[in-house]
Amino acid sequence: MERLALFGGSKVIDAPLERYNSMGEEEVTAASAVVASGVLSKFIGGWEPDFYGGPKVQEFERQCEAYFNVRHAVTVNSWTSGLIAAVGAIGIEPGDEVIVSPWTMCASATAILQWNAIPVFADIETETFSLDPASIEANITPYTKAIMAVDIFGQSCDMEALMDIARRHNLKVICDTAQAPGALYNGAYAGTLSDVGGYSLNYHKHIHTGEGGILVTNDDTLAEKMRLIRNHAEGVVGGRGTNDLVNMVGFNFRLGEIECAIGIEQLKKLAGFVESRQVAADRLTAGLSGLKGLRTPVVRDGSTHVYYVYPMVLDIEALGVSRARIVEALEAEGLEGLAAGYANVHLLPMYQKKIAFGNSGFPWTSDICKRDVSYAKGICPVAEHLHDVSFLGFEMCLHRLTDQEVDRVVAVFQKVWANLDTLR
Repeated sequence: MERLALFGGSKVIDAPLERYNSMGEEEVTAASAVVASGVLSKFIGGWEPDFYGGPKVQEFERQCEAYFNVRHAVTVNSWTSGLIAAVGAIGIEPGDEVIVSPWTMCASATAILQWNAIPVFADIETETFSLDPASIEANITPYTKAIMAVDIFGQSCDMEALMDIARRHNLKVICDTAQAPGALYNGAYAGTLSDVGGYSLNYHKHIHTGEGGILVTNDDTLAEKMRLIRNHAEGVVGGRGTNDLVNMVGFNFRLGEIECAIGIEQLKKLAGFVESRQVAADRLTAGLSGLKGLRTPVVRDGSTHVYYVYPMVLDIEALGVSRARIVEALEAEGLEGLAAGYANVHLLPMYQKKIAFGNSGFPWTSDICKRDVSYAKGICPVAEHLHDVSFLGFEMCLHRLTDQEVDRVVAVFQKVWANLDTLR
């Protein structure tokens, strides 16, 4: 038996895996052309033709609409900005409750707080890590106005169940599909089946423009509200003749011409990026499927997975070794990009202390908050156990992952599993 690198043996991976880089000559040419034109942005924060941005913004948005088969795509300068615009556009009032996943980047919940609404955390499914419909139902109160679903790691939530809940309780649904552009749910793109959805264009996503985001919707009114929030709504509504002033507090969430020119080229490559991740993930699953106490990704029926993260679950009792010890051994073999646990947003200091705006506990201690919302440990037991004990992710987004590199990753796991007795 080959000795583990942790105990002085040779590493399986003696040179770093190749980093993911989707930039090519096409993006260089497109960005250079924008610089040469001198038009790096054309947005004006007033009601005139350039309110909607310059030619590359317009082109990128129209191409996203065609690609994702939606009526409207709205670019923004970050996906965080997109979430804030989406929450405002659906008409959230101060003190309204929005159900959200604890397993997400913190911005999902913070976007709710930005409008002085109250995040309420529901638990997640054990296999797909998406919001559990039963937990959503259990957390609905008379004050609930929306659900923010998170298509975590690369596949869609159970949208049939979520939209059924929303219809029965008259709720809006926002899909945070930051990590799953190109994933399919019953033949439709993830993020397109809710009232508002959208994708991150951050540098380590499937397609990227450095920073940025794309909101998608089939609702004409929501689309225009998001465009207004994106571009100084309060200074535009008068000239536009907008009478609905709810949440018409605007920002500068505008994406520039260079980023959109790059995005146009990246969008052309999305299908290829997705396929390459799926091929790598399938090869990884084939190599890991026989390892005791390791659950490889579960893909929802009727869905596809685009593997922003390759999610695994450890059966710690069956293995007889802690996750921390296993991760230590895997990393000693040269494997980078492991995530032991993921997130428990409800346990962040802001929620534990209920301090957000100012020092008096606003909005939770104000009259707009209609009840005492708990963020105590124990409210999301599935998410908490996965984070604390059993979840292990491999961040595929970081690596190019040729067949040869996938085989090296598999070899690392197989070596560590062959030495579990030594680790014990």
